[in-house]
Amino acid sequence: MSDIKKGLIGVISDETKVSEVMPEINSLTYRGYAVQDLCENCKFEEVAYLILNNDLPNKKQLKDFENQEKINRRISNNLKNIIRNYPKNAHPMDTTRTSVSYMGLEDPEVNNNSPEANYRKSIRLMAKMSTIVAASFRVKRGENIIDPNNDLGFCENFFHMCFGKIPSKEVVKAFDASMTLYAEHSFNASTFTSRVISSSLSDLHGAITGAIASLKGPLHGGANEAVAHMIKEVGSADKAKDFILSKIKKKQLIMGFGHRVYRNGDSRVPTMTKYYHKTAKYYQNTELPKISKVLEDTMLKEKNIKPNLDFPAGPTYYLMGFDIDFFTPIFIVSRITGWCAHVMEQFENNKLIRPLSKYIGEPLRKVSNN
Repeated sequence: MSDIKKGLIGVISDETKVSEVMPEINSLTYRGYAVQDLCENCKFEEVAYLILNNDLPNKKQLKDFENQEKINRRISNNLKNIIRNYPKNAHPMDTTRTSVSYMGLEDPEVNNNSPEANYRKSIRLMAKMSTIVAASFRVKRGENIIDPNNDLGFCENFFHMCFGKIPSKEVVKAFDASMTLYAEHSFNASTFTSRVISSSLSDLHGAITGAIASLKGPLHGGANEAVAHMIKEVGSADKAKDFILSKIKKKQLIMGFGHRVYRNGDSRVPTMTKYYHKTAKYYQNTELPKISKVLEDTMLKEKNIKPNLDFPAGPTYYLMGFDIDFFTPIFIVSRITGWCAHVMEQFENNKLIRPLSKYIGEPLRKVSNN
């Protein structure tokens, strides 16, 4: 009991076939495929199929999968009204969490944990997640909800539901790449949360609701929002170095840098940075990449810490026109695939996750009668 692993650092709690973080070669793989290769050669729908099914789809399998996703995109009128009536100052992560919990009330198979039912629910969650996030995005802006368009692919449809229009192919591709990069990442905090919940034989919607609550934290998914706020605060490249030096001097936490499992930098960063720069070039914004470069170089020189995926992803979403407080819900639109795969894997060979603790409180004592 004396060897306590705070944060479970270095603890291997289970086995998985879903993904592998390989710090020794600075790589991340989904079902054996490097994410860089998936970004360049596959669209997000193919990657989602891979994560949920253990292999890339052939043409027929992909078409069937896409059709299943499309026919499950719509959300109920009841849920639309609930979204319209959320408190106006509520954070989108909180409304998204609540919407998923409500969808569990509506799902006819919510308490059926058979592999077949959980797979069907996974498709429904993937399909509806983008719809509820887009609906919340519109409502928070004071705009009408836009229903999904089943003639559009997954990423194009999300832009359609958020903005009523679809950007250039370059921008859609950059967004698609971010979806692939965010889709899965081994036993991170939110994924582990989903597995802990499902280990008690709770339902899939409950596990996803808990995962969203975990992802909200700024030490996990909320970091992409923090990065965008930081870059906005910096304002210009000529102020970036002093900004970071001041943060370091004050020993303040700088979001978007460092990662628990990568020794030589987050393997997803080079790919996302490439699409960040392509997006900035399309929108003719040269200042944001300059700010990012100074921040990155200064952190590397002063602290020898490299950026993580949130560092290029945050400003990329900002350039695309998404409101900053929706960056982490967009993360969910992608990560729902990884979460569902892990929950289904947990059910395959389940054992209740119940670690021990070392008590350091008051010694045994008696209640006084005085």
